[in-house]
Amino acid sequence: MKLSWQQITLPALALGLLAFGAPGRADAQAAIKIDGSSTVFPISEAYAEEFQIQKRGKVRVTVGVSGTGGGFKKFCRGETDMANASRPILVAEMEACRKAGIKYMEVPVAFDALTVVVNPANTWAKSMTVAELRKMWEPAAQGRITSWNQVNPKFPKEKLMLFGPGADSGTFDYFTEAVNGKSKASRGDFTASEDDNTLVQGVESNKNALGYFGYAYYAAHKDKLTAVAIDNGKGPVSPSLENVTNGTYDPLSRPLFVYVRETSAKRPEVREFVQFMLTNGQLVSEVGYLPLPKSAYELAWKHFQNGKLGTVFGGHPQVGITIDQLQAMEGKL
Repeated sequence: MKLSWQQITLPALALGLLAFGAPGRADAQAAIKIDGSSTVFPISEAYAEEFQIQKRGKVRVTVGVSGTGGGFKKFCRGETDMANASRPILVAEMEACRKAGIKYMEVPVAFDALTVVVNPANTWAKSMTVAELRKMWEPAAQGRITSWNQVNPKFPKEKLMLFGPGADSGTFDYFTEAVNGKSKASRGDFTASEDDNTLVQGVESNKNALGYFGYAYYAAHKDKLTAVAIDNGKGPVSPSLENVTNGTYDPLSRPLFVYVRETSAKRPEVREFVQFMLTNGQLVSEVGYLPLPKSAYELAWKHFQNGKLGTVFGGHPQVGITIDQLQAMEGKL
């Protein structure tokens, strides 16, 4: 059964309502609670829908969106079973989990081409350099870089309207690290939202707008958005799954994760769900991201079965990591 992630919410909700409404079934229904990244949301929601159908209402999977940072806050308080993350867990989050006695497993699930987009009426910014993005988004740009021609004199003297993820977003963390050289270092005078659909609508509605978010949200709105090719010194490269695979979409290519709480991983329904995720990579493609190689999913499942805890990233973001590099790092876990 193939569904686009835009079609998933209502069937999933219907399953949940049926399960809770059926006499004698609600008490027996197992539940898995996931929260976090809006970038990873389409992946987890697709898996949740298919898994619930397979389990015929015996398991209810809920997927919330509070951003990667917000998801880790809930996760490290023990409020969720799994955290969706568009960047690895950070030192402060690791410490919060440690203090709360929360141990976890890091499970890579996909790769993303973080995408910079403009309105289709924008005819001048089909490609941009990383330096131009930095000039536009760095903290020093606040209140100073307010028109397109200030970014590049070849661009028109039009008002610059910026849309981006909020401070709890892993996409915000990764983009600022990759473009500005420091996580969370950004101008603050832009329209921010943890909901990527709000950012999509903002760029769709404004000729002079620019925004950034996960590739799946661009793929779902290709007819109303234009993706900007990124030049990191070797010529413009468009965001695409092919360019993520060959390693040329740099520095905005990144891995996506789910983190599973150790105590939750001992429950059969959680184990089954993680196994389902790691053996149905085609759903990643269907929602617009790049699945990992089969060998990577097999390794992740082996680690999960063996109860391997922690992160291979040491709590620090790593920009520009390739699929091969991720596999090599995970192999040492």
